[in-house]
Amino acid sequence: MKIFRCGHCNHAIFFENIKCENCGHLCGYRDKGRKMLTFAPNADAFISDRNKKEYKFCKNIEFNACNWVLKKDHPLDYCSACQLNRTIPNLSDESNFEKWQNLEVAKHRLVYQLQKIGLPLPSKMIDVNGLCFDFVAQQNNPNLMTGHSNGVITILLREADPVLREQMRKQFLEPYRTLIGHLRHEVGHYFWDRLIYTDQNMLDEFRTVFGDERVNYGDALKLYYKVGAPSKWETSFISKYATSHAWEDWAETWAHYLHIMDMVETAYFFGVTVKPIKKKKGLKAKVTFDPYTIEDFDVIIKTCRPLSFAVNSINRAMGVPDVYPFIVTPAVVDKLKFIHKLLLSKRFIGELKKSS
Repeated sequence: MKIFRCGHCNHAIFFENIKCENCGHLCGYRDKGRKMLTFAPNADAFISDRNKKEYKFCKNIEFNACNWVLKKDHPLDYCSACQLNRTIPNLSDESNFEKWQNLEVAKHRLVYQLQKIGLPLPSKMIDVNGLCFDFVAQQNNPNLMTGHSNGVITILLREADPVLREQMRKQFLEPYRTLIGHLRHEVGHYFWDRLIYTDQNMLDEFRTVFGDERVNYGDALKLYYKVGAPSKWETSFISKYATSHAWEDWAETWAHYLHIMDMVETAYFFGVTVKPIKKKKGLKAKVTFDPYTIEDFDVIIKTCRPLSFAVNSINRAMGVPDVYPFIVTPAVVDKLKFIHKLLLSKRFIGELKKSS
């Protein structure tokens, strides 16, 4: 993610900030142009410090669940990210409130990234082929699970409880389990429907790279949960779960593609350079590009590897888990390249450079 600055005092602010920590001006993200606008506190109207135009906050600002803004005369009350919500939890239950806020933080970051790529995000409440989110508790339906079905992404509230999430991570022997990871995975299923299934040439190539998705999904999952991943799975897959079915391999790889792109983009805006004192081949990186403008994925992955090693090393120095606890093998790189080529062919990646 890019670095945002206050329009009043130029102090750095986070994507989720509702006010500048330095001067106290209110912060509101404007998705058109991907800019953070700021406004004088306690004013009668939200007039941008930068362009002097009037805006309004998304209605979910009242729950401290969104800081996005719309033009004052916009006919809708919710921003483009919150318009994708079909179901939110009962907020009269205090135990739900903070979990929903955490889910919204992750979802807004997801939407930022998908919008930057240029992927269309129509709301399913308007377009039958669109996307929506159900953030729900499992209390009344024990069979309800986190997942995707026909454009509906369901995320259980318990995933936003860090203690329960860590318990599930250990239960399923996962090296990584986060809200943004869940969302990136599930939205991958949605875009498989939109970008692969509707394009026969891409579908044929997908089957060559990921396998045949026509294998019975339910039977494949049952077998996976019964016997686990095959031996030496890590040579060809990014995770154990990716071995269960071609759809899950795609969704896991899609999520990691988004992880990598976001990691490199953030490093670019911070001007990160990895230059070990003792020169070691493969451990140097100077991030001089926005990955969303790069057509050659080899350039991106070559930069990402030393970055992830460096940040993982810093985390280990602090006694906390690796930021990116995965090994990206050549076979996995080929799958990531397929996704990158797909987005290039659909004129998403690379177009940003022409319009910026």
